[in-house]
Amino acid sequence: MTLPRVINLEKSFATFDEAWQPRIGGQVNDQHVKLTKLRGGFDWHAHAREDEMFLVTKGVLRMEFRDGEKTISEGEFIIVPRGVEHRPVTVTDEVHVLLIERDSVVNTGDGPPTERTYKPTRLA
Repeated sequence: MTLPRVINLEKSFATFDEAWQPRIGGQVNDQHVKLTKLRGGFDWHAHAREDEMFLVTKGVLRMEFRDGEKTISEGEFIIVPRGVEHRPVTVTDEVHVLLIERDSVVNTGDGPPTERTYKPTRLA
């Protein structure tokens, strides 16, 4: 058996600078564990078949919904249910997020690809 890998979040976030381009840190069954840096606001989108979990490890994130918003601070997480239109927006200059979502999730949702659609790469 190969021993499981230990991932240090702070060191892993230091290996990339690009915002809104998740990196895959691991996989648990059919769920990817992704690290991503966020700056500014993202596009409105929804995922018809997948829930998403956003765990904020640095900064403050505002999750906008069509009928309200929630603020997520360091050490807090939010689960966006499948089918719910949402838009993440950073409150602080940069936010570090650990995403847990199905390996089938496309970051821009179920609509046609845009210039922000990104196929995540694995951490080195």
